[in-house]
Amino acid sequence: MNGVHDMGGMHGMGPIRHEPDEPTFHERWEGRVYALSRVLRTRGGLWNLDANRHGLEVLPPVDYVRMSYYEKWFALMLTTVVAAGDVTQAEVQTGSPAAGSPRKAVLVTPEAVSSMVDRRASARRNAAVVPRFKAGQRVRARNVHPPGHTRLPRYVRGRSGVVLVDRGVFLFPDTNAHLRGEKPQHLYSVRFAAREIWGEQASPRDFVHLDMWDDYLQPV
Repeated sequence: MNGVHDMGGMHGMGPIRHEPDEPTFHERWEGRVYALSRVLRTRGGLWNLDANRHGLEVLPPVDYVRMSYYEKWFALMLTTVVAAGDVTQAEVQTGSPAAGSPRKAVLVTPEAVSSMVDRRASARRNAAVVPRFKAGQRVRARNVHPPGHTRLPRYVRGRSGVVLVDRGVFLFPDTNAHLRGEKPQHLYSVRFAAREIWGEQASPRDFVHLDMWDDYLQPV
């Protein structure tokens, strides 16, 4: 996660342009990709949200920068249906099922779509886990460089901040993305001074607030 996929704090990506009255989808195919992804995610396993995020992070850098948002989703979906054994690469390329291949069971019926869209899975877990930190405590983000998925931003590693709130126990994305278990642990809102991250040129009035798991932090 030290590649171009972790864009936070990077230079040279151009301005963020606001599009007035921006539609939910710019093209009809984007809505179809979104709908298919939501349905496939009901299966869990390779389709869990953290695994999906990791799938985007291993797209070739040149493609990741070139692709639009839903082009990335579509590329991920094609890769994952093959990895899950739902289709073969040849079937993806031809757009037709192989002779004699079985039909998959219906994952979501039309009647269930509305409730599926309204229902959002929670990463919060009711697990008895002892917190390692408490509100008001000074902490430092670990300076680690995991080769797989992480939600620990590169720009904050090795920087010190203050725990503001313990948000409770949540599954750990770094292990869940690789199907190595949920490893539930406490999640904290941590405040970092902008100058701690970007130096004296940053405003002394600015702060960055990040949600950070136990495994991302160490006491100061």
